[in-house]
This record gives sequence, structure tokens and C-alpha cells, in this order.
Amino acid sequence: MFLPLPLIKCELILFCPFVIINLLLCGVCSSRPLSSASKHGQSQNHCFSSSLILFSYFHLIKTNPLPLLTLFCYRVSFRASLIHNSFQMEKASSPEASPKPHHKKSFVTTLMEAATLRSPSFKEDTYFISHLKSSEKKSLQELKDKLTASLGPDGQCTMWGIPLLSGDEKADVILLKFLRARDFKVSDSFHMLEKCLAWRKEFKADSVAEEELGLEELEGVVAYMHGYDREGHPVCYNAYGVFRDKDMCERMFGDEEKLSKFLRWRVQVMERGINLLHFKPGGINSIIQVTDLKDMPKRDLRVVSNQILSLFQDNYPEMVARKIFINVPWYFSVLYSMFSPFLTQRTKSKFVISRQGYAAETLYKFIRPEDVPVQYGGLSRTNDSQNGPPKPASEFTVKGGEKVNIQIEGIEGGATITWDLVVGGWDLEYSAEFVPNAEGSYTIAVEKVRKLSPWEEAIHNSFTSREAGKMILSVDNTASRRKKVAAYRYIVRKSCLD
Repeated sequence: MFLPLPLIKCELILFCPFVIINLLLCGVCSSRPLSSASKHGQSQNHCFSSSLILFSYFHLIKTNPLPLLTLFCYRVSFRASLIHNSFQMEKASSPEASPKPHHKKSFVTTLMEAATLRSPSFKEDTYFISHLKSSEKKSLQELKDKLTASLGPDGQCTMWGIPLLSGDEKADVILLKFLRARDFKVSDSFHMLEKCLAWRKEFKADSVAEEELGLEELEGVVAYMHGYDREGHPVCYNAYGVFRDKDMCERMFGDEEKLSKFLRWRVQVMERGINLLHFKPGGINSIIQVTDLKDMPKRDLRVVSNQILSLFQDNYPEMVARKIFINVPWYFSVLYSMFSPFLTQRTKSKFVISRQGYAAETLYKFIRPEDVPVQYGGLSRTNDSQNGPPKPASEFTVKGGEKVNIQIEGIEGGATITWDLVVGGWDLEYSAEFVPNAEGSYTIAVEKVRKLSPWEEAIHNSFTSREAGKMILSVDNTASRRKKVAAYRYIVRKSCLD
């Protein structure tokens, strides 16, 4: 006898939390080195079957949920004990370290750590023909032959200003991107290439980078190219939190004409980033995407985000070396953990997930602090590029319970010192003082001690000394247990009277 559809939906909704927690617990267990009786494969295979058993119990005992809750609690307890034992075994086999205070993690933090997929770092293609397998070289030649046959002996086609049939190494880089996107299946790659060429012609993509679209209010806010990563990849930042404003949504997406104009503007940003690439074997052939999920409205951007995603997937294959998500809500990590098994290992290795409050720690791993925007815990401001390349910063860490003093010595009388300082996720005290060299002189409190909130941007200040001495910048993290990344830089200009 079949259950009514509304009742089935209700039961599935009520059952979902049990399945999610069950999956997460299994995921944690399978990622830890357990005993021989609890192997990785057994944990994964047992996960779905046990979930189905739980669902059966939920349906059969819906009038009395106590047995189900008892079984579920027993399962959570059992999984937790496995996790604890695996950590104990790993600790016993590792070198002994100095004892550290134990801090309990919140339930949400535990779920996020369980949901985070620890994939190997993405290894970008070099695009050297000599590095290809024989089958891949064959696919590349077959794609060239199909393109030649399609266009005719005198036919020509270009993409990003590069003739695809010129036999040039730059053309090979582009063709290899289409092949890689379709696992070197020539027919699929050729079909994708044909559709992309047709779209670029219809969209007039070759000229969009130089157009004036009249959307200046989005520049440097919603999507923008800003600096480079440590390996030289151009970095594109995306932040859609401004669209929580209904008026902004109406101005940008209120009708089809406005939506088309916005999509054209977003493609313009992408094309400007592509123009920074080398398209050369061994060169920089892809960009980095950083997406800020803070305050991002889900419903209002659903149509827009789907269209942007479709455009980029179909027409910009293998153009993103790494996709970094920052300020990620905990539920996003949980959803990602559920869908990640359906992604290829290559795709998963491009993703980096960073929860709220840890943007600086994550971005510093890939981007130098002087290239990270100030709103994400870096030192780079919008107008800095007008003064030439950014001055390199010195990086350091502030441990929990630690106070760090940065001493800048050798400042002469009449000199002006300008400094920038930032600590990721601040939540600590900061001060600056000038200490003269001469005995009997008084220490000058340049900046009094003040508490900096987590969302404050980098300190930027200057001081002109009347006498020789040193500047001391202090960051006091003694009230926090969290280790934080930090960076500073300074420049001293002597007096013009010297």
C-alpha cells in the first residue's frame, strides 16, 4: 500500500537531518586511519545502507520515535568513539610535541571540518606538447584536422586574437583547453569549440573588453580583477552581498534588457582577465577566482548565477586554476560535502573552502598580503596601483596569548615614517609609540591602545619625528586563544632639509 505523497515528503524532510549527520560522521571516520576492523571502504559503503535502515525505522516507528532516537544516538556515540580512537592512534604514532591546552570545538565547527574535502592541490597543465601522452597528442591533431575540414582550406578563425589554425603554440594552448574540458574526446571537444566560436561571434565578445557599459557602480565591488597570486595568476574577486538591497537588484535585473546588460558586464570582467594571460606553454594560462559568500542572497541571484555559470562553463574551459570561497556559511560546507562525491577529482582539487572569519588565513596561502584587498585582511587599497607595484610586506603570525612588538629602528630626526599593519580577524589590542634615542626624552604615544574589531581594515598611518629614535608597533593577542596571520610594511622618508 503506497503512502500519500504529502506524507512521504513530510517524512523525508524530517529524516534529512539524520541522514546529513550520519553522512558527516561516516565521512570523518573514513578520513581517519582506523583499525583493521574499520577500513575506509567499509565505512563509506556502510554509510548509505545504515541511512536506509534508519529511514525504515523512521517510517515503521513514526508513532513512537523513542526507539529511532535511541538507535540514532547509539550510532552517533559509536561513530564518535571511532573518531576519538583514530585520533588517539594517530597521536601515539606521531612525534611527541609540547603539551597544549585543550579547547573544545563547537558543534558547527566540527560539522564544517567534517564537511571540508581535503583534496590534493590542483596541478595546472604546462601545455608543453612534449608532456602530453601519445593519445593526447593524437587527439590534438584530430581536433585540428576537424577544425580545418569544417572551415575549409582558406578558412580562418581566431579566439582572443590568436588564429587557431596557425600552428602556433598559443593556438595549441587554447585547443588543449577544450580537449581537457572534454577528457580529450575529440568529437565532444570540437562540438564545444564550434558552439563557443558561434557564441563569441554573436555576443561580439572580442570587443566587449573595451566597451563603456555604464555600470561604474559595480566596478571594484561586485566583480573585479585585482592583483596576482604568488605564482603570477591574475585574481578575480566576486562579491554579491550588495544585491541584498532590493533596489540594487531591481536596477540590475529588473527586466531582460537590464539582465542582458549585467551579463555583458560580467563577461567584460572575465575578458579583461583573460587578456592578462600568456597563452604560452609553461606560462600563466589561467586565473584565480575568489568568491565572497558573505550576505549573498540566494533566491534573488539564482537566475543570474545560473546564467553566468553556464556562460563560463561553455565558453571559458580550463580558465580557472583555483576557485576560493571565503566567508562560507556552515550550511554551504555541509551541502558541498554531500555533492562532492559526484565531482571529478580534478574539479575538487581546484576548490578551497574557507569559513567566516578566516579569509586572511586562507588568502595568504595563495596571495601575498600586499595584493590582498583590505576588506579581506590584506594591505591593498583601490588606488594603490596608481603608485606603481605594491611595496612587499613582511608576514608574521601572532599566537594565541601572545603580544608582538615590531621595532623599526634607525629613524633620524625630521624623518617621516609611514606604515601599514594588519592582523587577520583582528579582535585584539593595537598601539604605536615612538621611543627617542636620547636619554631623558619622553616616549610619544603615536596611537593609544585600542581594541580592533574583527572587520576593521588595515592600519595606515604616518609620523614625523623631531629627534632620532625608533617606532614600536604592538599587537596584543593575550586575550585570545586563536593564532592569527599578520603583515606589515613601512617606508622612511628623510627630511627635505637634509
